[in-house]
Formats: sequence, structure tokens, C-alpha cells
Amino acid sequence: LGARISLGIGWMSVLVALCTGLLVGSLAGWFGGWTDRMLSFLTNLTWSIPTLLMVMSITLVLGKGLFPVFLAVGLSTWVEIARITRAEIRSLAQLDYVMAGRSLGFSDTRLLIKHMLPALTGPLLVASTANFAGAILIESGLSFLGLGVQPPTPTWGSMIEAHRHYLLSGNAHLVWLPGLAIVTVVLAFNLLGNSLKTALKEA
Repeated sequence: LGARISLGIGWMSVLVALCTGLLVGSLAGWFGGWTDRMLSFLTNLTWSIPTLLMVMSITLVLGKGLFPVFLAVGLSTWVEIARITRAEIRSLAQLDYVMAGRSLGFSDTRLLIKHMLPALTGPLLVASTANFAGAILIESGLSFLGLGVQPPTPTWGSMIEAHRHYLLSGNAHLVWLPGLAIVTVVLAFNLLGNSLKTALKEA
């Protein structure tokens, strides 16, 4: 049950980060000018705020629970997606097929969604795997601090917090097992991200 909640929050937060980062990065990279400067400033401002501090602030504003947690984690991890998207869109905008689409009168939305964003699948997949691993760690930290999903709903972080006093009483497995689950999932997604990056470079 703890895996269901922790992994669910990871997936949902990655989806929130992906949608937000794609929107911000696409607008900044495509339109340039003052739009790029404004959104780049927003991105850099978000980047400069410690992730855990931002997530804690968002959860304090929205309240505690499942929805505020994955929304807060997603809204604090979109920056890398936005930076990748902006850089790739600016590069793709100079290619012949995009210029041809502009000459034919294709709308900005059609060019971005149908012809440019599919080319970002590989880099965004790599970034999303790293974001998933980070989301698991952030959610576990929030639950350990009592700011995440509230009992009786089980999460790996809340399990560690609830049983930490058993470490010295002969029941350390109550802490080690959820801790091992966190380590295993985070390591697995980090290795997956590295493998995808290597595969994309060789392709």
C-alpha cells in the first residue's frame, strides 16, 4: 500500500512537471524576445529556491494530503524540463522543415505540437526519469517531516518516521524495509535514465 501511494505521487508529479515545463519552455523558445526573457527569469527564480523549501511552502498553503503533495512536487521540479524544451525549440526553429511550415502558413500551435515536440521525446524521457527519482525522495522527506500524505494513508516516508524509535529496540526492519524500497526505486530510475541517455547518444 505504501508503494502504491509513493509511486503514484511520483508519476503524477512527473506529469505535472512535464506539462508545466513543456508549456513554459515551448513559449520561451518559440517566441523569444520579451516572452523568453520573462519566462527565463521565472525559470531561474524557481531554480534558485531550494526544492524542499518550495515544496514545504506549497504544501503549507494548499494543505496536507495526496493532491497538494504531488502538485507541490510537480511544480517544484519543472525547471529542468523547461530548460531542455527551450533549448531544443530554439534549435529546431532554425531547421528547414520548420521554416517551410511557417512559409506554408502553419499555425504556431501546429508547428510546436505536431512537428517539433515529438523530436524532444528522448531528452524529455531522460529528464523525466530523473524527476521521478527526485519526486520519490522529496515525497519521502515531506512524509517524514509530517507535511506529506497524512495517516492512516501509508507512504514509505511516513513508515520510516513512525517506526524510527524501533531502530534500537530490535525491530529495525520496520525502518529498513521502507528505506530499502526508496533506495531501490530511486537507484532503478537513475540507472534507467543513464541507460536511456547512453542509448540516445549512440543512436
